[in-house]
Formats: sequence, structure tokens, C-alpha cells
Amino acid sequence: MTEKTIINVGLLGMGTVGTGVVKLLTANGPSIARKTGLPINVKTILVRNLEKHRALAATTKLTASFEDILNDADIDIVVELMGGEDPAKDYMLRAMKSGKHVITANKDAVAKYGKELYAAAEENQVDFLFEASVGGGIPIIRPLKQCLAANEISEVMGIVNGTTNYMLTKMTQEGVDFASVLAEAQAKGYAESDPTADVGGLDAARKAAILASIAFGTRVSIDDVHTEGITSITPEDIAYAKELGFVIKLLAIAKDTPEGIDVRVHPSFIPVSHPLASVNDVYNAIYVRGDAVGETMFYGRGAGEMPTASAVVADIIDAARDIYHGCSGRILCTCFNQKNFLTPEQTESPYYIRLLVEDKPGVLAAIAGAFGAQQVSLHSVIQKRKVDACSELVLLTYKVSDANIRLAMSTIGGMSVVSQIRGVIRVVGQ
Repeated sequence: MTEKTIINVGLLGMGTVGTGVVKLLTANGPSIARKTGLPINVKTILVRNLEKHRALAATTKLTASFEDILNDADIDIVVELMGGEDPAKDYMLRAMKSGKHVITANKDAVAKYGKELYAAAEENQVDFLFEASVGGGIPIIRPLKQCLAANEISEVMGIVNGTTNYMLTKMTQEGVDFASVLAEAQAKGYAESDPTADVGGLDAARKAAILASIAFGTRVSIDDVHTEGITSITPEDIAYAKELGFVIKLLAIAKDTPEGIDVRVHPSFIPVSHPLASVNDVYNAIYVRGDAVGETMFYGRGAGEMPTASAVVADIIDAARDIYHGCSGRILCTCFNQKNFLTPEQTESPYYIRLLVEDKPGVLAAIAGAFGAQQVSLHSVIQKRKVDACSELVLLTYKVSDANIRLAMSTIGGMSVVSQIRGVIRVVGQ
């Protein structure tokens, strides 16, 4: 056991999550000390604007220079909550090289530089922990690395972006369009002024890369994740989903198949009976399938000051326990496999397709023939309404390869009887 009498933390960033971390360590300090064996003290906080955080200076040292934390031998743990890739990555690497344990909530840096960060942790025999990088307050990184370590994980699928889940929930429950619900999400602070990372699926893709890397023991980068957002989802798609017994969710999907790793993010029709279908508003949920445990699901708030702080402080406690018992660096990088990746064209699923076509005899037969030519079998066809002089067709296919559906849609898009392809969405979880 260590001879230390206190664990000192250097905190990088005092935004929403940083504020929550300080609150939680202060409120639950006595019980946390009993759990770790030593009290935890936030000794120094790196901030951009010293004046803005002047009230903190009465109890905690503030600095505008990372060197003050890096060069302080009394600081044991560096908690990076700045976000973004730079200078966060550089600060974390330098901290580990100086023998300090590092904790982060930074999905951008972990998804892109996880291998390098893990290597630095192993080389310097320190902890590198990032529970808060995926799922906010939901425990998922540690369960995959520890609680489910006996399993061969075959699938991880989940709702990992609260902004888009809130938007799709509002569209489903109130019938509002994308632009209106985005404006509301921005007004409530759920969406950024530039919402591209959320609505374009990039935020979820980074989290999918992290989860797949851990679950399947192979390095998955953001470039390996096929990514689609929700910008094309309309109230009409939502209404048809309801009628057909589905809801639309933006899903992060990772599968380990005999042919290779399949990692993607896209809007999906999911049956109302599926556990993920009832996850609404800003909540997240992650569904995991293992060979021994079967199916499990982790559910909770995926963002916010205190839920995310909960995950960060849990990592601080874990690192503090390791320091106390002198056994740091127990669980390092588990990406020891080299697996192939499926291209999007190799993946298979049923599809929902919505077309605007000429209202005349023989059109459906022509379209069915174009699908058949690409081995696309139709499960059902709905024709319920007219738009101007055209009819709207909604089709559900049986499982088909992405390559074949692309060829079929290319052919159909060029047919004179087809006015517009209005939607193509995968069906998941049947």
C-alpha cells in the first residue's frame, strides 16, 4: 500500500462536466475516501479565463498554464475535460509520460488516438480511463472490459446520442418536422449551434468505434464506421414506421461476423417490441450480446453535468484505488486482434423504401421487376395517398445486401415512371 495520505487531482477544464466533477467530489467526499482508502483533493484546475472562475480560487488553485499541473509532483491524476483533439491529446500524453494517471471524457481523442494513448499508459505504468467518453453516466466501458470479459461479444447496438434521440422522439410523438425540432433542441441546449456532429451521425460514429474496439478486441477507427445521419428523416417516414409497427432511431451498430467486423451508424426502423424502441428523449441505451451472458442492456442518461461527472468520478475512484494498493495499469489496451472489416456493400438487412411514382397501371409491376432483377424480394407494399398527380409507394424488402439495394435503387431512380426516391432506411432487430 502507498504511504500517501491524499490523492491529488489536476483538472483540465471547468465547463459543464468539470463543474459536476468538483460538485460530486465535494458532496460525496467522505464516502469516496472510505471507498478508496484515501481522500481525493482537486488541487489545481486549468481554466481559460481566470477571472470567470475567481470564486473557486478561495478553495482551489487556478491556472492558465498546463505546465503548473504537469510539473507538480504532488498531482497524481490528471482529468482531461477540455474536449477536442488538440491540445487535449498532447496534454494527456505528456501527463502519462510524467507518471500521472489520466482520465478523460473525450470521445474525439479516444476514438482517434486510443492506441497511442494506451501505449503511453502501458509504457509509463499508469492508468488511462475513459468511461465517460461513451454513454455519459451509463457504465459500459468498464462492463465490456471487466464484467463481460469472459464473453466473446458478437454484437453491440445502441442509442448513443441524446440529441438525435430527443429529436426523433419529438418527431414521433408530436409529428413535427426536422427543422422545427432541431430549433427546439438548440433552444433547450440539447443541440449545438452547429449540430453537424450530432445530426450527421459523427458523434455516434466516434462512440461506435470505441465500443467496437473494446468489444471485439481489434482497433476500429472512425474511418471504419459507415455513417449516416438523420437529416433526411421526415414526418411521413415517422408516420409510416408507426403504421408498420416500428419506430425510427439513430443506431450505432457493431457486429463481429465470420466474414468480418461490421460497424455502422444510421437511422433504422426498429420493431416496437425491441428493448431499444422505448428509449426516448435524451436517454441512451446500449444492447450487448455475449456468448455466455446472452443479451444485456445498459440504460440511462447519456449526457449532462452530473451523469457524466458520475462516470468521471468513478474513474477517479478506480485510479485512486490502484494508487492506494500500488497496482496501477492493470487493464490496458485489449485490441490484440487483427480482423477484417466488411464494406457497407457487404452488409445485409431488410429495407424500407418510399417512392413517388406515376399513377397509372403497370407501374408497380415495373418497379417489382427492377427489384427482382437485383435479387431484392419485396415483403409488402403500401399505396395509401397521392401527392399532386403521383402515387406514393412504400415498400418493405426481405433481407438483402447493401450492394444489391444500391443497384436496384440506381435502376429505379432512372425509370421514367418514378418521380422521386423519398426514403431508403434499413430495418434492424427483426
